[in-house]
Amino acid sequence: MVNNLIIVRYMKIVKQDLNKKGNVMNTRTMKKIKNIAFIASENKKSELIEWSYFNRDILMKHEIIAVGTSAGKILEGTLNKQVNKIISGPLGGYRMLAEMIDEGNIDMLILFTSNETEQKDFDLFMQSVKNNNVIIAFNKSTADFIFSSSLISKEYFVKKPLVAEQKNELELKKDRLKVVPQVKAA
Repeated sequence: MVNNLIIVRYMKIVKQDLNKKGNVMNTRTMKKIKNIAFIASENKKSELIEWSYFNRDILMKHEIIAVGTSAGKILEGTLNKQVNKIISGPLGGYRMLAEMIDEGNIDMLILFTSNETEQKDFDLFMQSVKNNNVIIAFNKSTADFIFSSSLISKEYFVKKPLVAEQKNELELKKDRLKVVPQVKAA
């Protein structure tokens, strides 16, 4: 029991130590107004038009980011509001989106695509999504479930998984702690 208490206290100290060094940011806050990014393929334009029109009341309350001109024009048209547009994914948009995710500027991502996984920089972008625990919908059904959640309009705290180098540092600190068995006084 005492040994477990020592380990729990140590883990809190390690977490605080890593946070002080700026190596771990293991939580982030999604505000009530979410930053929602959209990626749409040319062959999915009509699906995005229909879906965004159906969900426009919800979408109007949030910041919208569109990758590529097609998604941007569609969303501005159906929502009748300005949308933040970045360049097309294969032209550097995926890299820009990855940076925005790493900076904590994207809360969720909605994809209306068919074959984006083969595009340049898509793997880098997906790694940022995983490292930052960003909500992602690869299809209309998942997007419908996300937007019907009561959490869409509430503040929400997201735990981010530790990246490999942070895990290694934490393991090294654990190894340095040698729990000494309790010696009974005679």
